[in-house]
Amino acid sequence: MHKKMVSNQILISASAAQVWDVLVKPEHTAKYMFGCKTISEWNIGDNLVWEMQHEDKPYVPVSGKIIDLKEHRLLKYSVIDPNAPYAQTPENHLHVTYILDENLGTTVLTVTQDNFEEAADGEKRFTDVYNNGEGWDPILVQIKKVAEEL
Repeated sequence: MHKKMVSNQILISASAAQVWDVLVKPEHTAKYMFGCKTISEWNIGDNLVWEMQHEDKPYVPVSGKIIDLKEHRLLKYSVIDPNAPYAQTPENHLHVTYILDENLGTTVLTVTQDNFEEAADGEKRFTDVYNNGEGWDPILVQIKKVAEEL
């Protein structure tokens, strides 16, 4: 079976530490992830919740677990819509991986999302993430903007 994945990359004029802060600090994630703030202790195995305000109430459109983490270099977590009709089991989670590669104060940020083959409703979820070929590019542009403003 062909592995489905969406992968995008962007060059950011900021250190890996700055980009890392944008990826994990709630005050920054809300600026590029549709108003969602991350809630996690940021250790392998910890829960990760993306929380936003909806109709003046806290709402969680995405949750998951931290799979791997190497500060300023790698962040991998699982994601699932906790409001979806399918089972909230590990095999139904998609995986998101950020790789940060810094050279002389500039960081290449690569994001990959996969595990569509294993997940319930995987084909539709892949199509949604693929986003007519844009994938994560619109979000990466915003991450770049936030990081370069720090």
